[in-house]
Amino acid sequence: MGPFLAFMGASGTMVGFIAGFGELMGYALRSVSGYFADKTHQYWIITIGGYAINMLAVPALALAGSWPVAAALMILERTGRAVRRPAVETMLSYTTKEMGRGWVFGFNEALDQTGATLGPLLVAFVLYLKGSYRDGFAILLISALLCLGTIIVARFLYPRPQDLEKKEAKPLQTKGFSKTYWLYVMAGACIAAGYADFALISFHFQKVASVSTNMIPLFYAAAMASGAIAALVFGRLLDRIGYIAIIIAFFLSALSAPLVFLGQFALIFIGMILWGLGIGAQDSLLKAVITDIVPADKKSTAFGVFDTGFGIFWFLGSAFMGFLYDRSIPALILFSFLLQIGALPIFLFAKKQPAD
Repeated sequence: MGPFLAFMGASGTMVGFIAGFGELMGYALRSVSGYFADKTHQYWIITIGGYAINMLAVPALALAGSWPVAAALMILERTGRAVRRPAVETMLSYTTKEMGRGWVFGFNEALDQTGATLGPLLVAFVLYLKGSYRDGFAILLISALLCLGTIIVARFLYPRPQDLEKKEAKPLQTKGFSKTYWLYVMAGACIAAGYADFALISFHFQKVASVSTNMIPLFYAAAMASGAIAALVFGRLLDRIGYIAIIIAFFLSALSAPLVFLGQFALIFIGMILWGLGIGAQDSLLKAVITDIVPADKKSTAFGVFDTGFGIFWFLGSAFMGFLYDRSIPALILFSFLLQIGALPIFLFAKKQPAD
C-alpha cells in the first residue's frame, strides 16, 4: 500500500500519518467492541460483521481514484479488524486451558501470517504478468469471499464457543485490572510507538530504489512467512520457558529498523525477516500472557483496552516516524530502536509482580 500511495502522489509524511491513523482506528475501537462483546456475548455477530468490513475494503482499493480515497479504504479495513478482533481473541482464549496459551495464540497468528504471505505473493505474480496494483487488489476479492464463507461455517459448527472452556468463568473480583496488566499495556505501547509500519518501509524502498517495485511484495511475503514461523516457535517457547521467549523475540525485532532503512539488498532482507518476527510475536505472545492475568468475564474488554493503547501509540509513533523520515533517517532508526528496547525491562518488572 505504501508504493500505491506514493504512485498516487502521497508524501512520506502522509504515508506515515495514514498508516498510523489506520492502525489507530484498527486498535482504538477495540475497547468499544470488546466491552460490547463482554456485555452481550454475541461473539459471532460481532465477528462476522467485522470480517465483512475488513475483507471487502481491500479489493475495493481497485476502484480508488485518488490517494485520499485509497487512504479512507485503508482506514476502513483497519476499522473492520477492530470490530472483530476482541471477540475473536476471546473465543480463542476458551481453548487455552487444554491446548496451551502460547500454542493457541501462536498457531492462530501463524495462520494469519500465512495468509499475509500468500496475498503479497499473489499481487507480486500479478505485477510480474504486467498487471497493476489495482488488478492485484481486485483479485483479492476471491480470498475475501472464501474468508467470509469460512467464518459462517465456523459459526454453525461452534455456536457457543464459551462452552469450549471446561472451567467455569469466575465472577469479577476487582473493580479494575491488575498492576501487571497495566504494565503489559505500557510495554506494548513502547513496542507499538517504535515499530515502523510497512507502508513507510515500502515507501522508503521505492523512494531510494533499494528494492525494486516487483520485489517489494516478495519482501513483505517473506516477512509474513517469518512471522508465521516465529508465532509457532515463540508460542511454544512461551509455554515451555516463559517470559524469556518474549525478551528474545522483541530484542531481535528491535534490530529490524537499522537493517531496513540503512542496509543494502541482503541486509534489508534480513531486516524484513526480523520485522516479520516482531509482527508475529506481537499478537501471539502479548495476548497469550494477558489471557491468564485478567478475569474470565472481562477478557474481551481487557483485549480491547490493551489494543486501544497499542493503537494510539502506534499512530503517534508512525506519524512521528513519517515526520522524521522526511528530515533524518538516522533519527528515525534511533527512535525506533530505543523505544522497543525500552519495553524489555518493563516486561521483566511485570513478571516480578505478585498475582492479583
